[in-house]
Amino acid sequence: MYFRMLHDEASGAMSYLLADADAGEAVLIDPRGADVPLLLAMLDERRLRLRWVLRTHEHDAMLAGEAAALSMLGAPVVEHRVPAGADGVLAFGHEHLRAVATPGHTAGCLSFLWRDRLFCGDLLAVEACPFQPRPARPEALWNSVVNDVFKRPAETLLFTGHAERSRAVSTVLEQRRWHPWFGGATRDEFLARVRSLPDARAAATPAASTPETHA
Repeated sequence: MYFRMLHDEASGAMSYLLADADAGEAVLIDPRGADVPLLLAMLDERRLRLRWVLRTHEHDAMLAGEAAALSMLGAPVVEHRVPAGADGVLAFGHEHLRAVATPGHTAGCLSFLWRDRLFCGDLLAVEACPFQPRPARPEALWNSVVNDVFKRPAETLLFTGHAERSRAVSTVLEQRRWHPWFGGATRDEFLARVRSLPDARAAATPAASTPETHA
């Protein structure tokens, strides 16, 4: 196997490359449009065929040209909903991962489970996104985190979509205990706190903000 983490220092954005090196097939999780030339070079260097582009969520309406740039990668894009058939299982070489519906940060957030690792984007960020300063669906977010992510084995590794002033990787056990929004809170407490956040329509424009960061 071949596994790489890509971190953009300016924005904190995290992208992930997973590959079955023997079979020569790979997937990209949350690639950035700006990184497409680099990503293509990495794939070419390792002689990898890109099987899937996987996006935990997107804010393309506020990032001009992002979707068009990612189309240059030349692979099917999985976003917004779990693919029909095979219970969301996506194969690459002799490996596979599973797409899991985890709505909340945006209405159509996905997470991707590979072995003991869950790539969950900004699911745990809550208020740290300049494009969207509050969850799109707070009730769904609570359910996704508490009744899905937190019910997974304690040792499950959680990989974030952004890591500017926080760790890129944590565990389910750590987040159950210490997450500032979900750890120890009740559903009603969480929803009441979310209601105090600014309205999403007040989000900063790309020209006046930097990309979202992880809480």
